[in-house]
Amino acid sequence: MGPCWSRRFAAGLSLAVALAATFGVGSARAAGADTVYRNGVVITVDDVHPRAQAVAVKDGRIVGVGSDAAVTRRWGHGARIVDLQGKVMVPGFVDGHSHIGDLVGFWRLPDLSPPPVGTTRAIADIQRVLRERIATAHPAPGEMVFGVGYDDSLLAERRHPSRAELDAVSAVQPICVAHVSGHLARCNTPALARLGLTRDTPDPKGGRLGRDANGELNGALEEQAVFLALAAAPRMDAEDARRAFGEIQTYYASLGYTTAQDGQTSSPVTLGLLLDAQRDGTLEIDVASYPKWTIIDDLVAKQGIRIGGPYERHLKFAGVKISADGSPQGKTAYLTQPYVHPPAGEKPDYRGFPTVPADELSRLYATFMGRGWQVQTHCNGDACIDMLLAAVRHAYAVNPQARATRPVVVHSQVTRPDQVKAYAELGIFPTFFAEHTYYWGDWHRTETLGPDRAAYISPTADALKAGVRFSLHTDAPVVPPDPMHAMWSAVNRVTRSGYALGPGQRISPMDALRAVTIWPAWQHFDEASRGSITPGKLADLVVLDADPLTVEPMAIRDIKVLATIKEGREIYRRGETPVARVPFAGTP
Repeated sequence: MGPCWSRRFAAGLSLAVALAATFGVGSARAAGADTVYRNGVVITVDDVHPRAQAVAVKDGRIVGVGSDAAVTRRWGHGARIVDLQGKVMVPGFVDGHSHIGDLVGFWRLPDLSPPPVGTTRAIADIQRVLRERIATAHPAPGEMVFGVGYDDSLLAERRHPSRAELDAVSAVQPICVAHVSGHLARCNTPALARLGLTRDTPDPKGGRLGRDANGELNGALEEQAVFLALAAAPRMDAEDARRAFGEIQTYYASLGYTTAQDGQTSSPVTLGLLLDAQRDGTLEIDVASYPKWTIIDDLVAKQGIRIGGPYERHLKFAGVKISADGSPQGKTAYLTQPYVHPPAGEKPDYRGFPTVPADELSRLYATFMGRGWQVQTHCNGDACIDMLLAAVRHAYAVNPQARATRPVVVHSQVTRPDQVKAYAELGIFPTFFAEHTYYWGDWHRTETLGPDRAAYISPTADALKAGVRFSLHTDAPVVPPDPMHAMWSAVNRVTRSGYALGPGQRISPMDALRAVTIWPAWQHFDEASRGSITPGKLADLVVLDADPLTVEPMAIRDIKVLATIKEGREIYRRGETPVARVPFAGTP
């Protein structure tokens, strides 16, 4: 039995031991707890004992859960007693998918977000923000000016800025702007020259360079081509990057996260940031990193990282990430049926495109899963999901033990009912980007998918009916990493305009809570240590100002985190812990 399989067997055994612990009683030989939280509404997300009043914590782990009287009697001697004053305690939130490391690179770049966070309602506003950055930052000649977060679906023109419009900002300063999805960028003429791109430059593998009718570059970069621009974006110095990463961790903690994900560790800068924080002991929350498929073998060989965990000083390398298609809102996701309105210059039958060919995806799955590695694959479109299903079947045929690696499909937006059934058959775990219903639901109805396909994005209710567990995620920095808003979106499925998009796919608040706690813990092979308030698990806890299971469903997104506790230590308290303002596109 290989090391990855052995660790997962041990994790399952640990879970059985944890679940065997007695609520509110604990071991007769145990001493008093370090802390007892009492007089609360404790939602344990543990089906055996779903509700409690008190929680006892010792040495960073939960040792008792139950009534105030029982927990205080057994664990209260000498313990610090914290009165929750009737507030709600839930397990620490577990990030189903975001890019906490990538946030550092975007932290202080010009914000091109639409209101209310940013000010860009039109292309003229994008130009204004970029001119202001050039005027105040005084970039050196040839230094890239890089803006982030523009959203063509919310611009007055309902299109991307052109090369000429970015040239109008500066004819000499290189400028690139990244789309809110992260899958597209637009650059001006000096930037194309800075990147060494000409009409004779071939499309990079897995990406495309936009061209006009004469074959000249129009400034558009799609999918893997975006990394050409990102590589030239301005960099923070090491100290600023460490400071920014600390601020980002505090921001995640302020939203209740005790476990975050770096959903595609793709650069030496991000990897170094994570490893430095691990070495320096400055990781406040756990981070599960999924290195990009194109670099993971090199990282294993040269950095000596271990794939599959465990956490070491709050960091583990949990698996490998593959990006197999693009963005539905950006019209690069790979579909079986054409987009309602194809991008400018494309034919009416345009369906997007894969970034990894089907045969290569099957080869990668057989290789990585054969090593016992978990594979997370970005697939938004149903044609991409078809490729993923074929790759998983191939990997299982080559190595039946591969099923134990819990393959994950990331986003799973344009999903068909037959594919949901296949998830159940193959043991595939979807992490749904259900916030598309709010942020781009109207755009999908009218512009990209049409009403029928749009109503079935993130089919969470059908997944539950099929016996498929899933997580909810935010894909930050695409949207803010707010788990309460992710829950709200899955429960209500309301668009920006107030339209109910696919109400038949709504889920209950309890299932939404599971999808940001115990189910993503299972996704990361962490169910033995977190995701529920169960004796034996880490004391990863969050205090809320209201009960998400009993408030009016539309009020779920208004619930505030009052405190976040990581392994028994408070790492955030509302009103007392400074949190940096974070630019994100489209924050409600």
